[in-house]
Amino acid sequence: MSTGPGADSAPAPNSHDDAARSAALTEPAPAVRRETRAKGGTFSSLRIRNYRLFATGQVVSNTGTWMQRIAQDWLVLSLTGSSAAVGITTALQFLPMMLLGLYGGVIADRCPKRRLLVLTQSAMGVTGLALAVLTLSGHVQVWHVYLTALVLGLVTVVDNPARQAFVVEMVGPADLRNAVSLNSANFQSARLVGPAVAGVLITAVGSGWAFLLNGLSFVAPVAGLLLMRTSELHKTDRAPRGKGQLREGLRYVAGRPDLVWPIVLVGFIGTFGFNFPIWLTAFVNDVYHAGAGTYGLLNTLMAGGSLVGALLAARRGSSRLRLLVGAALLFGLLEITAALAPSFWVFAALLAPIGMCGLTINVTANSSIQLATDPAMRGRVMSLFMMVFMGGTPLGAPLVGWVTDAYGARVGFLAGGAVATLAAVGVGLVLARVGGLRLKIDLRRGHTHVAFVPRDHTRTEELAATA
Repeated sequence: MSTGPGADSAPAPNSHDDAARSAALTEPAPAVRRETRAKGGTFSSLRIRNYRLFATGQVVSNTGTWMQRIAQDWLVLSLTGSSAAVGITTALQFLPMMLLGLYGGVIADRCPKRRLLVLTQSAMGVTGLALAVLTLSGHVQVWHVYLTALVLGLVTVVDNPARQAFVVEMVGPADLRNAVSLNSANFQSARLVGPAVAGVLITAVGSGWAFLLNGLSFVAPVAGLLLMRTSELHKTDRAPRGKGQLREGLRYVAGRPDLVWPIVLVGFIGTFGFNFPIWLTAFVNDVYHAGAGTYGLLNTLMAGGSLVGALLAARRGSSRLRLLVGAALLFGLLEITAALAPSFWVFAALLAPIGMCGLTINVTANSSIQLATDPAMRGRVMSLFMMVFMGGTPLGAPLVGWVTDAYGARVGFLAGGAVATLAAVGVGLVLARVGGLRLKIDLRRGHTHVAFVPRDHTRTEELAATA
């Protein structure tokens, strides 16, 4: 069991251990080395040319992805009239991650990540174009949507760990936390635009045009990847081919409580607390009796809160487990409150803080895990993280969809919030027991400060001396 700094939080990127490890495993070009030493800031990663190309391409394709998500959910609901069918579509998209996610991490650790991403991003564009042709030609059926969702999920198995692990190659360890936060801000910025545009397109000309624009949007990230200067990438050692690499990754995580418990927590929340396509379509259709424009509006409000959360995360200098647990607890409580909201505008207003807390959970867990992981293991560890976070959806989405259909949108949303709340409380108590819970009371100001600290006798004595 780890009792090092990772038990409390991810080690700071400028710590002695990280510096030594980075020096051993990476040898960036002089210009890049100067960049990683430069003064930080909210947008510090954008100083790096390769990352600027990556971020520009991603904001275009992410906008298209959000357009397709909205159009896809609304198309399935229009074809079937069932929230459970929306849940099945979501489940099929994430089922490959649950079954094959760890193998995707092994591939990401073995192969050049930039080359992998060119292939996966191109394949994602093709799936969007195929669905566009079916929809615009008037031949689309629900099984077509199921099939394209499954194919997209298979591509994501490799794309996700490769993309997550490629970030550190672009920016280096010193800017990793900032880049992860900006990636989330990028994604949420697109989420502000994509649903709104999709709502207008669906209402005006139908879902097919949203699928077409999404397919074309992947030209941008592929071009950005091809234009990168490979000499400026922070090279990391790739794992050689060999037997037992998947088991090696699992053993590595199992011996690290600073990795295990964030993964457990995001697993519960990802499986039961992030089923917004099901809940929002049900609220719009069954509770408020509105249309696709309102569905796009609700997604845009949630994205606004998520964007604020991402920018705040980019300014933070650390990713502590107590922040992760606190954000998860607040996230669950806000979902319960939204489920019981008496009016549409109260419900809509609560989506912004829900988005902010959800984004904080994602960024804090992601950056903590990446910074605490050895570079040669990062692909496998991140594939496990994404497998648990996204791969639990095939289990949770159909169940949540059935509850929503059988008992109503409010009960379905409340149940998801209750699971998230209980998971946050449970993991918080385990962390307190494993790492020790220190309660420090400032009698002069009346403030109470709670922190997770490792059970290390030397460290405990130091804390006692400074209390």
